[in-house]
Amino acid sequence: MKKILKILKVMLLVLAILLISVGCTKKEKIENEVVIGFDNTYFPMGYMNENGDTVGFDIDLAKETFKRLNMKVSFQPIDWSMKETELRAKNIDAIWNGYSLTEERKKIVTYTEPYMKNKQLIVVLKDSSIKNKRDLKGSILGTQQGSAGLEAIEKDKKLLNSLSNKEPILYDTFDKVFRDLNAKRIDALVADETLAKYYINKTGREKYNILDENLGEEDYVVAFSKDNIELCDKVNKILREIKKDKVFNEIYQKWFGQNN
Repeated sequence: MKKILKILKVMLLVLAILLISVGCTKKEKIENEVVIGFDNTYFPMGYMNENGDTVGFDIDLAKETFKRLNMKVSFQPIDWSMKETELRAKNIDAIWNGYSLTEERKKIVTYTEPYMKNKQLIVVLKDSSIKNKRDLKGSILGTQQGSAGLEAIEKDKKLLNSLSNKEPILYDTFDKVFRDLNAKRIDALVADETLAKYYINKTGREKYNILDENLGEEDYVVAFSKDNIELCDKVNKILREIKKDKVFNEIYQKWFGQNN
């Protein structure tokens, strides 16, 4: 019996050493890897294509950035309405997916310098009687939950109070917003210029009308948790380099067909 107990103790000791070793290896891997949180339906910035590959403008830009930093990068699909929560919980290291800088977001994240301009556009079907913001009175307006578009709508109190039920209809992804616009379950939608124009160009310009009035201009940034200033500074530095050596324009032209 004593011999058996001795063997068991040795086995438990070996197992404990193995577990500690695996734990250390995992920690080292995590330290050299950056996990990017993104909405995998957010074309053309970051999305999953028909082959199941993660692609997009921001995906290419992030890959180039972390390649220059000699760091591994992976992309984690998240619920966009929970993006800052995921960041605070350390489930992701950064948000890089057409993340618009707003006054509210400035309070809760650390962020890079802007790398791209954006607008919040109002889109309707071609045969719609809605020609300007005033015409939205009594209409059903859709946008994505947790989006900068939602913040822009809520900030415009006059518009908000004129809507049907005095609030927009919210969706978890923008492809569902467009689907309901096409089905005429909503009268109009608010979306980022990058997404809206890309979608319209791909599915048919003759189907839609973009109003001349928009809900404001903003900047795209990369967001980190408040205590992750070091990584933010590293990414900022590389983004400046990418802009200077024209690689940024090459990536931009790939996705938007023109120079930035």
